Amino acid sequence: MPIQLPLLGGSIPAIDRSFRGLRRISLDTEAWVDHLPGWLQGQRHVFDALSEGTSWQEGQRTMYDGVVPVPRLTAFLPEHGPGHPMLQAAAVALSDRYGIAFDRIGLAMYRDGEDSVAWHRDQVLREHGSAFVATVSMGEPRRFMLRPHGGGRSVSLNLGWGDLVVMGGSCQRTWEHCVPKARYAEPRMSVMFRHSRRVGAVVAA
Repeated sequence: MPIQLPLLGGSIPAIDRSFRGLRRISLDTEAWVDHLPGWLQGQRHVFDALSEGTSWQEGQRTMYDGVVPVPRLTAFLPEHGPGHPMLQAAAVALSDRYGIAFDRIGLAMYRDGEDSVAWHRDQVLREHGSAFVATVSMGEPRRFMLRPHGGGRSVSLNLGWGDLVVMGGSCQRTWEHCVPKARYAEPRMSVMFRHSRRVGAVVAA
């Protein structure tokens, strides 16, 4: 069943190509995160369109002696749906700013507080010396956390309602991230933009 959001963000979908208000958080000398709240306006329309028009996948993973469901729904575009025109516009804007072609789009749906993703690094991009992963979060905000790979003091952001986060530099190689469970949470969707080619220099904020 499609999930309807009685949330803010019901205006016409649009993005701010000027990236006004973007803030860079330096995690260490090589890894950083860019954060821009409310980058996607009209996020409710995009959320509803993707919720209804996507063939969501229920994954499984092996844990201990059994197989358990992955605690969230996932999808890739265009394999699992037509997406939304604003996603291509967002990919172009991000590519222009960061100087890399964001040519892969993945989706994750967190239906409630029980849905989560454990500490991890990107399976492909963690092998790169420098890489970018951009995420637009829609729906109810949830905690998004980062920490040095293997453990350490974490950095926490509350993401939703069209917020943009871009992880760059060595972030995928030397840091890991998660969305922890919550006692109570309304639905949240993340749209992840990745690139399939290696990158070199980091673009300054």
